[in-house]
Amino acid sequence: MPVQISVIGAVAAALLTAAIVAFITTPVVRTLAFRVGAVDVPRDNHPIPRMGGLAIFFGFILSALIFVPLDAPLRGMLLGAVIIVILGIFDDIYALPALPKLLVQIAAAAVAVLMGNQIEVLSNPNIFSSNPYWDLGFLSIPISVFWIVGITNAVNLIDGLDGLACGVSTISSMTMLVIALTVAEPDVALLMAALAGGCIGFLPYNLNPAKIFMGDTGSTFLGFILATVSIEGLFKSYAIISFAVPFLMLGLPIFDTCFAILRRVSHGQSPMAPDRGHIHHRLIDMGFNQKQAVAVLYVISAILGLSAVVLTTTNVVRAMVVLMALCVAGGMAAKLYLDRMNHRDQDGAQPPQGRGGAKPRKLHNPPSDVAGSDYFFGEEERSDK
Repeated sequence: MPVQISVIGAVAAALLTAAIVAFITTPVVRTLAFRVGAVDVPRDNHPIPRMGGLAIFFGFILSALIFVPLDAPLRGMLLGAVIIVILGIFDDIYALPALPKLLVQIAAAAVAVLMGNQIEVLSNPNIFSSNPYWDLGFLSIPISVFWIVGITNAVNLIDGLDGLACGVSTISSMTMLVIALTVAEPDVALLMAALAGGCIGFLPYNLNPAKIFMGDTGSTFLGFILATVSIEGLFKSYAIISFAVPFLMLGLPIFDTCFAILRRVSHGQSPMAPDRGHIHHRLIDMGFNQKQAVAVLYVISAILGLSAVVLTTTNVVRAMVVLMALCVAGGMAAKLYLDRMNHRDQDGAQPPQGRGGAKPRKLHNPPSDVAGSDYFFGEEERSDK
């Protein structure tokens, strides 16, 4: 279906508006964060303000109110987003416990769901079944709330490196924007343009070395909006892609969260216990620096997003072929890079000749600029980033 020029123009205007607002308001939010005490002190003792997600929220909500019709589901989503942002602000200042945050997140998700953002029907992934759809019935509300709360915390969990959560959310937003345009969902495209614009406007301040962190204010807000809009734009599609596309588009945070829960439970720990087993931690332990690790995860997110777009525009087999080809290419590139780095280390490294025969630094020692612990609901140590 051809996309109308007027829709593309509105999408571009929504993205640009949100980006400009977020870019302009970020320094103001930075000053405000210092004043209210929403400050992170990393190991180098150089204080960095949190709560930067407030600038993304300002850009998004202004753009959405200008360009998107205000129907009941949108009002519910915005009201829930306001609750999430207020919760994030208090958490960035006072470091709230996990359980109260979870309860407020459930309440915010319930507001959005009860006002129309519900997964009512799912396409049946079993292609051999005679019933192509699953009518969720009374399970619609709890499943929708679970999805929103789960994705909210999944995005929060990957906020462990400068620019990571913001960049991954930008890629996911742009993926859903393209998909919405191809399936003629202009309102969804406008919402995703507003979200992507807010992230793009904030990203220059958040890339390594970060001048401001988005904090829980930003990471939970991004997850909440992505989860809620995906219900409207993806799960209600009539085709089998409605089941697979959200999991591809949000594949990185979903995989990281599921792997973290399984890892902690298998070790006899609480799912909320801190550890250094997240994907970005593992890349750092392999020898990547912050910028390299973030770039690798950007590429992974882009591969998954491109696969989601291909899946909506072509058949399933072709999309899977594209996904496998991109994964193979990415794996080969990563192997070549690591082989080159290892070869360089072997050629240039000389064992230290100190008094005690000190051993060279091991790659798995955590660098000083990376968060050393994360909690499931984003309750990370304020002294680590």
